[in-house]
Amino acid sequence: MTTSPPQVNGHSRRIPVITEWQTLLAATAEEPVATTEPQPEPVAAVVDLVAQAEADAIRTKAFADAEEQRARAEAEAEALRIKAEGEAKAAEIKAAEEARKLKIANDKAQARAIEEQAARDARIAKSNRERAEAERGQQDDERAHREQQQNEAAAEAEIAKAASTWRGYAIAFYAVCAVVALPVQIAAFWDEDAPWLVIAPLMLEGAALVVTKGAAAAVAANRPHWHYRTVAWMFAFIAAGINLVHGLDAFDPATAIGTAFASLAGPGVWDLHEHGRIRRRDGVPTRRERRAAKKAAKRAAEEKKATKLFEAERQAHLENAARDAADKLDADRKRLFPRVHEHALKLAADLGETAITTAIWTQAKVDVDGAAPGESDEILRMRNRAAAKVEAARLNNPVRTLSKTANVQRGVQTPRSTYRPVPPVRKPKDTPPYHRAAGRAHGDLLRRTNATKNASTEEKK
Repeated sequence: MTTSPPQVNGHSRRIPVITEWQTLLAATAEEPVATTEPQPEPVAAVVDLVAQAEADAIRTKAFADAEEQRARAEAEAEALRIKAEGEAKAAEIKAAEEARKLKIANDKAQARAIEEQAARDARIAKSNRERAEAERGQQDDERAHREQQQNEAAAEAEIAKAASTWRGYAIAFYAVCAVVALPVQIAAFWDEDAPWLVIAPLMLEGAALVVTKGAAAAVAANRPHWHYRTVAWMFAFIAAGINLVHGLDAFDPATAIGTAFASLAGPGVWDLHEHGRIRRRDGVPTRRERRAAKKAAKRAAEEKKATKLFEAERQAHLENAARDAADKLDADRKRLFPRVHEHALKLAADLGETAITTAIWTQAKVDVDGAAPGESDEILRMRNRAAAKVEAARLNNPVRTLSKTANVQRGVQTPRSTYRPVPPVRKPKDTPPYHRAAGRAHGDLLRRTNATKNASTEEKK
């Protein structure tokens, strides 16, 4: 703190200290009082000194307060400046951090946009490839379909051509056979007195031809054709018989056999043509197809037999496994719950069951233990103790078990001794007597504990 200026009321003088003023006042008070009349000038001087001292103190305090206020203002201004600089620096740092974050975000957004554009381009390229592949596949399918149609058309045309050729050959062969067979038949029917009989061979061959055409019409119309073919073969055999008899009688055996064969060969070849057409119309499989179908049916029968055998073995295995599991369960029940198992056997016999079912075991468990399967008095006690331990651990409290609560009424039987080597000696009335209710409760607790132990021992046996 600074002092007041050296001038007081316009005069240069040393400013006295407060302690000096007090000493001066005390010295003035201790001076002996004169018997003469008091003089006013010294009193005025003392009064001026006190007023000046008070004024100087006030000025000194005001100057000190001003200096303190100035220093406080300077400190506050400096603090404000430092705070402003800190805030400006923090704002600058924050702005730089935000700019850095914004740049990172922009870079991430740009990278994400590039990735999305690349992914979009990849998807477009993949879609174009898939579309091109689909178009190529479609074109390949169309080309294969056209090729298949062309092949089928070519095959059908070839088949039609072969059928037409075969039909033409069959008709031509029939005509050749008729030409070969007719002379012998005409010679057989020739008579100078009845020349019109030569019409009989022509009628016979013509009838055979007409009936053969009728058979072809019946085949085309999907009508019965067997009787047409039968009549045609009958005419053919008649003609062959005439050629054979007359050839042997009038000519040589070769002529007879050749003309007879010609009478049968023509209708036979034509009948073969019609037979193939009938089988194709009816969809009758060929020998190769029948053999392949037979092999397929045999293979399917073997697979079906193997599947049936496998299913039977699997079912037998499942039944054996279920039987073994039931036997093991029954053995475990008999070992772990002998009383319940014995009672369950009685219930099963009483109800007419050959085995212990779930309902019978539940009823036996309720009858013997008084609880459903999965519960018993021991399980309930164990569950309650576990719940009590969890609750005590949650509340941070000590757990009071049965062994601890059984000794609650037990007190110190002998007073403690401060001198350890000397054993304590019990004296009468060292401990208060037990209450009768506590004794009865303790006895009941001991009896229940013993009963539980005995029941557990019998259950284990």
